[in-house]
Amino acid sequence: MTKEEILQHLPYAPPFLFVDELEYIDEEKVTGIFTFHADMPCYKGHFKGHPVTPGVLLTEVMAQTGLACLGIYLLRDEVRKQLPTVAMTAAHIDFYLPVAPGETVKAKATKIYFRFNKLKCRVELYNTAGALVCDGTIEGMIIKK
Repeated sequence: MTKEEILQHLPYAPPFLFVDELEYIDEEKVTGIFTFHADMPCYKGHFKGHPVTPGVLLTEVMAQTGLACLGIYLLRDEVRKQLPTVAMTAAHIDFYLPVAPGETVKAKATKIYFRFNKLKCRVELYNTAGALVCDGTIEGMIIKK
């Protein structure tokens, strides 16, 4: 399955699609890119006069890259027949730096385990300067409808 096919099989659409491009993917890891455009509604009022990207959206970038994209890749033969649903079941994320409107981030995920359609990944998010924005673990289920 190509990187483009994986993106087409994501169960998300704008404005809730948080993967613009996949740089790399294999059985163990994935790297994705997303740009937080300055006109996104999340910046209105978060925070007054100094907008920053909400942590829940930073987590979502890592979840869509790590759980959804890697899960689709791992289940590629089954996914070609039917679009999956992805449900995050647990997350532990530590935040270090803010992400401003207009910034592009790079999400990296490494598989810890994948069994019984449950995927657990170590995730990291970097800004364009290469600085670590946040990291942690994310777990989720790939649900076949």
